[in-house]
Amino acid sequence: MLAVFQKELNSFFNSLVGYLVISVFLTGVGLFVWVFPDNLLDAGFATLNTLFGSVPLIYLFLIPAITMRTLAEEKRAGTMELLLTRPLTDLQIILGKYLACVVLVAAALVPTLIYYASAWLLGSPPGNIDSAAVAGSYVGLLLLGSSFAAVGVCASALTDNQITAFILAVFLCFLLYMGFSSLAGLPWLADYAYLIAQWSMDTHFASMGRGLVDSRDVVYFLSIIAVFIYLAWLALQSRKW
Repeated sequence: MLAVFQKELNSFFNSLVGYLVISVFLTGVGLFVWVFPDNLLDAGFATLNTLFGSVPLIYLFLIPAITMRTLAEEKRAGTMELLLTRPLTDLQIILGKYLACVVLVAAALVPTLIYYASAWLLGSPPGNIDSAAVAGSYVGLLLLGSSFAAVGVCASALTDNQITAFILAVFLCFLLYMGFSSLAGLPWLADYAYLIAQWSMDTHFASMGRGLVDSRDVVYFLSIIAVFIYLAWLALQSRKW
């Protein structure tokens, strides 16, 4: 698994892919935080709500773009068979590629800490910011990104076409992040609104953004990751059926 992880990580950072992903991510977040309406300077108080509201939306498209090639490209190029001849299990291959994607997502998140430092300095007095909420939101972003990566790897395992993998991953991530919470808002589902909302990533991410990292929220995200890694494993196993 470690060999697959290193190979995948090297493929990101030995080419323009990793740097391009991080650059696009930071540019998009920077526009939301500093330029677009409701930015940090217009808020009138030290808050990173714009940051934590924009990152999941950028994730919806950026992470599927990262993961779409992980397994689909191996199938298309015919290198999957070569990979499978090595002393590696299907699960080790999936986990190696998945963890490399998570590291790339985490690497993109780290530079955004400069926005926290900026908000901390802009506070009146400096430091007048809810640091607990910021910490909870960052944990939530990492878990959210890891969940999206699992969904993307699963989508990539289902096809040998990268574009199909990208579209499928975007659809599934959108459904899990915003779809259920939108359904919960429908009047004719009012009696089941709370139950439906609990299936939404948005609900659990917002909960962590209040500064309280509840074990139920962590278990939810870890369950999403486990389910989609398992589905990706089943997709690879299907070649034996």
